[in-house]
Amino acid sequence: MNERIRLGRTDIEVSAVGIGTWQWGQRFYWGYGREYGEADVRAAFQAAVDGGIDFFDTAEVYGDGESERLLGRFVRESGARAVVATKFMPFPWRLRRGNLVRALRRSLGRLEMERVDLYMVHMPWPPRSVETWAGTLADAVEAGLARAVGVSNYNAARMRRAYDALERRGVRLASNQVEFNLLSRKPEREGLLDACRELGVTLIAYCPLAQGMLTGKYSAANPPPRLRRLIAHTRPSRSEPYVPDNLDSVLGLLREVGEAHGGKTQAQVALNWLMCKGALPIPGAKSASHAGSHAGALGWRLSDEEVALLDETSARV
Repeated sequence: MNERIRLGRTDIEVSAVGIGTWQWGQRFYWGYGREYGEADVRAAFQAAVDGGIDFFDTAEVYGDGESERLLGRFVRESGARAVVATKFMPFPWRLRRGNLVRALRRSLGRLEMERVDLYMVHMPWPPRSVETWAGTLADAVEAGLARAVGVSNYNAARMRRAYDALERRGVRLASNQVEFNLLSRKPEREGLLDACRELGVTLIAYCPLAQGMLTGKYSAANPPPRLRRLIAHTRPSRSEPYVPDNLDSVLGLLREVGEAHGGKTQAQVALNWLMCKGALPIPGAKSASHAGSHAGALGWRLSDEEVALLDETSARV
């Protein structure tokens, strides 16, 4: 279960699966059918730690800072070893270079930590340039407020610009966090995954289970709620429920491959596929059962043939 990887070319080691905490502390629950409170996500944190997961991803905008507060509280009260990542949102009105370091200090206050392990720019938004924010990420490292830095939602060209700007300051770009899963393979198609491999940057995959589509919970006969489809950036119809074409074929193959590995779930196979691609998946977990299931993706690997078959089948979605 103790399967570990490095974040980029840094000396930071993390579990090969992490946990995304964007729903922790939310005041609305995106059509999931029930509310999840602090006790639920505390149990999720503990189950993740017990299962060998120690990488947790949050952001200042998740729950208006509440996700950071909860994560920091759980780490502090449990005494567990945790590698914590959080993110800076470059809102258009944040024009001053010092905004990033000030935002990081506020995040550290909510986390009740002196330093974060990984600090990322959340979006490549104008008007400030990629190079501007890369320079302020280097400032954060030099100030001792972050061990490593990364970006999020950057395409290959922007990532290379950030990489070069950081290199000029003697700082490595550790990660790029983007959406990546069997139903959304844009990082492969557009060369981002190859660029990450070339530069030694860890691709952190958010939405690794495609908003639940890859868990087996949904199908053509049982589509997700409309609100959830909107959040997943799919193409919901007012007249007909939407699921991706060929989803049932992908789910069937995930089930078949999971059975061949001793009864692994469809979700665990989907996460393992990302690990085989060299990505670090960060599925969300709002309960102990969710986190325990995600930990089941550790400690085994798909064969090259199984990865190729999943590639072929998912390419038809």
